[in-house]
Amino acid sequence: MSIGLECDVVDKEVYGRAVERFKQASIRLPKISQLADPVAARNEIEAQVQSADPDAPDARNLFRVHWHNSADRKSLDDVPGHIVLPSELTGVDAKIVVALGNRFPMVRVHKVLAAYGCLVPRLISGQFDPTHHRAVWPSTGNYCRGGVAISRILGCRSVAVLPEGMSRERFQWLENWVSDPADIVRTYGTESNVKEIYDACHELAKDPENIILNQFNEFGNYIVHRAVTGPALERIFNAVNTDGKHTMRAYVSASGSGGTLAAGDHLKEKMGARICAVEALECPTLLYNGYGDHNIQGIGDKHVPYIHNVLNTDYVVGVSDKASDALNLVFNTTVGRSYLAKRTGLGQQALAGLADLGLSSIANVLGAIKMAKYMGLGTNDVVLTVATDGAEMYGTESDKTLADTFGGKFDELAAAEAYGRYMLGIVTDNMQEQSLRDRERVFNLGYYTWVEQQGVELKDFDARRDQGFWNSLMDVVPAWDRMIDDFNAAAS
Repeated sequence: MSIGLECDVVDKEVYGRAVERFKQASIRLPKISQLADPVAARNEIEAQVQSADPDAPDARNLFRVHWHNSADRKSLDDVPGHIVLPSELTGVDAKIVVALGNRFPMVRVHKVLAAYGCLVPRLISGQFDPTHHRAVWPSTGNYCRGGVAISRILGCRSVAVLPEGMSRERFQWLENWVSDPADIVRTYGTESNVKEIYDACHELAKDPENIILNQFNEFGNYIVHRAVTGPALERIFNAVNTDGKHTMRAYVSASGSGGTLAAGDHLKEKMGARICAVEALECPTLLYNGYGDHNIQGIGDKHVPYIHNVLNTDYVVGVSDKASDALNLVFNTTVGRSYLAKRTGLGQQALAGLADLGLSSIANVLGAIKMAKYMGLGTNDVVLTVATDGAEMYGTESDKTLADTFGGKFDELAAAEAYGRYMLGIVTDNMQEQSLRDRERVFNLGYYTWVEQQGVELKDFDARRDQGFWNSLMDVVPAWDRMIDDFNAAAS
């Protein structure tokens, strides 16, 4: 039950070697409270990141692992980067507000925050020895990139485990960052083949030097998003609510590992927001106990993540990968933007912001629009969601969509059809408002992955039914911050 939750030093010898490594490399770790409110810690953060290239393997970039990076990713903004999608584009009156994940350092995706939240507790408690342990990062693409980046700048060995069918851009990035090509483990399948990732990790775990940092069951992933992403989104809402008349109605995020959804627990507690989990209609695990394959890269499925607080999730929405694939072309081609300019009257600056939306980000936006329609929201209502990454990770996927779906020809008529069908034509099908029995069904579905396949004790599995359990997880944040202070002092 203590997956990454230790608040004391477990092994003093391992701890000592980690301290010595960090001392030699002059590395400091930011506290979670600093990442949660970097504006309050502006002086220390800016002193740390001064002159550091945000795309370089530089340990100073740890102090940029937060939502407040500016557009150039070098300076600090008072309000996290976000876009408010205009009604002319979305077709709904409610404000659809999107937090931008591509401002994070090194990987241009917020998953680097999850990786930090999973590895650092192991380091400061003496469970991970950077002098000989190897961090294994199972994911469907972005988390393993974040893990490889964190590992490299901390001087740790690492392994990325991801499906072979993920975008070529992901593999190109990994090939440039790993020290050995063998440190990229390609498993069978694509987005939905998470069990195959777990199977590969079981093999890797036979070597005691390999430490598996599984985002799907590492509570550090949940904790860091609830502690850091939640308050960042709250600040975005406050910045949008300039007249004090707006209401935070819903938070929408793809199911993924369950980490980003943890921000919803913060927003529900503080602002009464409803929480909506998005999944691919081609693999409707939460909606229909379904299965299948899809191309909304970054939201691995066919299971219920251990750290997804499903009994606190209010809605589940299915979005088709046909929609995200097609709209990716509309948003990121000259002909698509030309059509949108004529159709919506939006200027080039607004349309250029659509490049901040990758495939899963587009799916999140579509889920937010469905929520706005289902709830009958108006001009003073806000639906918050996140853009986990940007379009730069999907150039080759755009080429595939162009060839396979549009026969190599994407003209203004095709753009109009795609926009009309997949955005303006969104209806409230394939979504469910979760009753208690619906939530229990989804919770119970997780039994087959975690108890039967992954060996979790039944009492530990069931403990997660209690919302008090999830709230109590946040008690470790001040304890970890104290441990980070102690670790930094020892390594100075």
